[in-house]
Amino acid sequence: MAKPPIISHKRVVRAFQKVGFKIIRQGKHISMWNGEIMIVIPRNDPVDPWTLKGIIEDAGLTVEEFRELL
Repeated sequence: MAKPPIISHKRVVRAFQKVGFKIIRQGKHISMWNGEIMIVIPRNDPVDPWTLKGIIEDAGLTVEEFRELL
């Protein structure tokens, strides 16, 4: 089982934008939507790896697929 990367919230947002997610709201968290799925990314640097793993799974990706987007 692959571990999620330790990266900033900005890199997480850019990676999800590559697969069609768009920012719909920003504040302490960044909400993104792709038309079917909504994900919420905390504005932490770095984003906690296990939190990121849950976000990646909620988005319907594997950790390996997400790493390819970086």
